[in-house]
Amino acid sequence: MFDKIHEECGVFGIYNKDDLNVANEAYFALFALQHRGQVSCGIAVNNDGIIDCEKGMGIVPDVFDADTLRKLTANGRGDIGLGHVRYSAGKDSIPINSQPLVMRYSKGTLAISNNGSLVNTEEIKRELQTTGAIFQTNSDAELIGYLIAKARLTEGSVEEAISVAMNKLEGAYSFLVVSPRKLIGVRDPHGFRPLCIGKSGNSYMLASETCALDSLGAEFVRDVKPGEIVIIDENGIRSIEDHCGQKTSLCIFEHVYFARPDSVIDGASVHMARRMAGRYLAKEHPVEADVVIGVPDSGLDAAIGYSEESGIPFAFGFIKNRYIGRTFIQETQEQRERSVHIKLNPLSAAVKGKRVVMIDDSIVRGTTSAHIVELLRKAGATEVHMRISSPPFLNPCYFGTDISSREYLIACRLTLDEIRQEIGADSLGYLSLENLHKIAVGSKCDFCDACFTGKYPVEIKDSIFEDKFSKKINESKK
Repeated sequence: MFDKIHEECGVFGIYNKDDLNVANEAYFALFALQHRGQVSCGIAVNNDGIIDCEKGMGIVPDVFDADTLRKLTANGRGDIGLGHVRYSAGKDSIPINSQPLVMRYSKGTLAISNNGSLVNTEEIKRELQTTGAIFQTNSDAELIGYLIAKARLTEGSVEEAISVAMNKLEGAYSFLVVSPRKLIGVRDPHGFRPLCIGKSGNSYMLASETCALDSLGAEFVRDVKPGEIVIIDENGIRSIEDHCGQKTSLCIFEHVYFARPDSVIDGASVHMARRMAGRYLAKEHPVEADVVIGVPDSGLDAAIGYSEESGIPFAFGFIKNRYIGRTFIQETQEQRERSVHIKLNPLSAAVKGKRVVMIDDSIVRGTTSAHIVELLRKAGATEVHMRISSPPFLNPCYFGTDISSREYLIACRLTLDEIRQEIGADSLGYLSLENLHKIAVGSKCDFCDACFTGKYPVEIKDSIFEDKFSKKINESKK
């Protein structure tokens, strides 16, 4: 558990009807989705029903070179391609958990890539294990694959098997499945994680974000509806909407932090949502200052919004080293502290002798925020006023965000003024929950805000997920 929230995974799929090289298409799409995960990545290619897969630990250019991509297309340019970038923490950061997963069963071969986190994983595992299932990974993708394969034995098609499997899945998931003849995209009924459809020529694509489509020159068609199963095959594109119609709960942090600013999610521009967050921050927490800066990258757009609303000039206050992957971050406190200095360096010319408003997307433990404030003071800032473009974290997330316990959350143990003192800022202000829900103008989905409110869209089974710290708190309340 580090002192920031972390990226989600990213998925990409393509059904090739234009003699494209699907491995290359997936490679460039994963580059565009790299911000969603830097622990591992992989590409699977279906050539006339035969699925080959290459994957490994690290970022896209570390895992794939020209020779590796050529291996994937040794039997042809590919009919269907599937890609995945993964974020994970701790014991789950091992090669065997890399995706896509390729699974062979009595009806053929499936490849699957998933983004999200189920809340009933252990329950499903126990049920499957009683029938002899053996699991090799800690990935929900393997679990989902098992359910699909089991249902396919009695259902007439892969998509019908997926629909049956969805009856057992609870939580967040946006996954892609490649069968010998089809590319299928699935989004959970609440729509926790994004998924969209694109088209290039006669070829269709599915991706976590529209920025992946843009990188390939593809046309955005629409978002996959929460609960929708999208099937793409030689006859075109069609849908199963039996699971649609529930109350939607897109993770609000897609707009605050996860997604790339040039993406549009469920009808709302990520860039404009962050600028709007900054505007609301300026209204809620005004301060006399000389310059507004943002912590790269998600804080920059919010800082622009704060500057626009307040009239205080915007400046680039930090230079970010963009050549350090997520795997660079280490687990010891000393290593984390050093990583802050290597990843961010303040621009003295922009902040020296000035009262600075610094915008960031969140505070988790507070140690990184304290280091950044210290960097600004050493660079000559006379005052540092910190503004956060989200409310305080008060609850763990069970849907894929790496906030697993209240134990790590500074807002659970300190008051607002105590947090301000802890990080060394002259003032501190968080975006209100009310205005947070207003930032994504035009969104077609409602939002999950459980990490702030504790109101989870689906039932969380305490016997499985209650951490020691939460258990102690709950026992003290009895």
